[in-house]
Amino acid sequence: MRKLADSIYLENIAEVKTILENEPNLIDEKDEHGVLMALLAAKTGNLELVKYIVEYSRASMNIHDDNNKNMLHYAAMSGSVPTCRYLVERVGMSPLSGDINLQTPFEVAHQNHFIELEEYFESVVGHKLSEMYHNPIRTGMYPDPSIVRVEDDYYMVNSSFIFYPCIPVSHSKDLIHWKIIGYAITEPEWAALDDLEGGRGYWAPDISYYKGRFYITATYRLNDTGNVYRKQIVVSSDKPEGPYSKPAIIDEDGIDPSIFNDDDGRRYMLLNRGARIFELNEDATKQISKAELLFYGDNKRAPEGPHLLKKDGYYYLFEAEGGTGPGHRITVSRSRELKGIYEPCPYNPIMRQNNPDEIIQRCGHGKPVQTQNGDWYMVYLCGRKIGDGYSILGRETALDPISWTMDGWPIVNNLKGPSALQVKPDLPEMIWEDESDDDFNNSYLSNEWWFPRVPEMDGIKLKDSQVHIKGSKYDLDTMKAKNILLRRQKHFRFSAVCKLCMPELYPGQNCGMTCYYDENTYIKFGVFATLEETPRLMLNVVEKIGDEVITHDGVCVDNNNKDIYLKIDTNNLRRTFSYSYNDKDYNKVVSLDNVYYLCDEGIRKGKRFTGAMIGMYAYAGDYGSQYTDSEGRHGTDDYYAAFDYFRYKA
Repeated sequence: MRKLADSIYLENIAEVKTILENEPNLIDEKDEHGVLMALLAAKTGNLELVKYIVEYSRASMNIHDDNNKNMLHYAAMSGSVPTCRYLVERVGMSPLSGDINLQTPFEVAHQNHFIELEEYFESVVGHKLSEMYHNPIRTGMYPDPSIVRVEDDYYMVNSSFIFYPCIPVSHSKDLIHWKIIGYAITEPEWAALDDLEGGRGYWAPDISYYKGRFYITATYRLNDTGNVYRKQIVVSSDKPEGPYSKPAIIDEDGIDPSIFNDDDGRRYMLLNRGARIFELNEDATKQISKAELLFYGDNKRAPEGPHLLKKDGYYYLFEAEGGTGPGHRITVSRSRELKGIYEPCPYNPIMRQNNPDEIIQRCGHGKPVQTQNGDWYMVYLCGRKIGDGYSILGRETALDPISWTMDGWPIVNNLKGPSALQVKPDLPEMIWEDESDDDFNNSYLSNEWWFPRVPEMDGIKLKDSQVHIKGSKYDLDTMKAKNILLRRQKHFRFSAVCKLCMPELYPGQNCGMTCYYDENTYIKFGVFATLEETPRLMLNVVEKIGDEVITHDGVCVDNNNKDIYLKIDTNNLRRTFSYSYNDKDYNKVVSLDNVYYLCDEGIRKGKRFTGAMIGMYAYAGDYGSQYTDSEGRHGTDDYYAAFDYFRYKA
């Protein structure tokens, strides 16, 4: 008797039946590639074989492979319309279920040019693939979204923590494509970040619009070293991109503030725990009443992120509950009076991921918005985990439609949880210019770049189509480190290359690329000057994992070359570091199999709420003070690393 896998490959149904009647548990075995028997059967596209597996074997229909592809994914690989129809209509599988890369069976059909199958999926979904979008709509570290519409334009803010400029403001016309247009705090003296540990700073901002001005409020989170840990700030501007006013400080403890403007013109701020409310003055710079609790929340665990919406005579109170892990959710309650008794929605939670196997998890902290067409949507945070549960991209922003029930309650995505693939809003599409690459040809930095804390005044210079980064006296492992130029990692798989002009370094100095999370966890990949009177230049990879520092064997740099190209290839948690002198012939320095520490869950040290970054740095230290160059300058006086470009390819 052949093996079960061989009988499935040969589509010998009689033999499959005989094998499983004698040894029914074999249906749970995997082939040499780790694929379950039922998935192999689906991939054949043989309808009778699949029917037998579904209706007579012990196989569960919740099974999936290591990439979260299910039976319908595998059936779609065959192009068989009858088999896919059976799995959709009789088993109840969705053409919109996403695998670990958020690829759906609908897209499998499209990419394999199975026209009839794609047309069938179109009939099920009611839309063409071109009419749909992927979640998350903002990949990489875009947590705690808040949104406002002004006429036909949409504006969003997200948490920035200790990164500067503070609190990115993004613009969209279609709710899908976004561009950072400014920041809420751009004056260095207003940021007050220098002494804050990673993960502190500006939390959970909210953006609103009132009488021609944009208002942004956020929690300013201090270190745990005094009696006051949290304050609220408010800034405003007549332009969404700013500049914004000097932050007004409101000394009310709590997190996740939002501003609600009632119909009578009175203004309020909401804060956790639960939803507490107090009145603000006209320009939202002062608290003019004591805080009082509106409603604690429906789930009763870690209620935060309160937002109020007034609609059809009700005050709708949206809250994030359940903690920011797997139990994260959005709930809603309502009252006829602002400070009346709030009734929880019978459909709560109105957004939550209930399937632990899906890639999009921990969905919560949402805010509704109505389009100019009258449609409703919810932006909310989510996280995607890889490996053993590492959300290396940080918390991201997703979008799903809101529908209103006959009894007047808002529910998100028909209570199905987060969507991998969703129908685009009925809005004019606006796609922004791609800013993945930067040749530094402008007189200003792209808004994609930011810094951990405020750089030195002369820390970054743009000249001669290069960015010049001044060497910091402090290394990346301290809060005093300066001039680290970063951008978000937005994909699980990508390549990043920078062109570094061959530096002249004193002993102990180094510069190059960094994979950065915070001062406790990062990687440096750069040119290092050895601690010798006549230093050699080495290309090294250094890992910082909490209190541990690991320096990997490097290679000598041929400094007869004018430039050196540094390249980092990322495949999930694996990173490969290479170099070249011509941007063609790359040589590997080292590969790291598991950079698990570049994420919230990597280690337990400090507040870890951000996400992986990538960029460039320069470290001068104080080694150079002992030496002078040919012009008599000390090593730390005027050391800049010059980079010609940075390129990022997903």
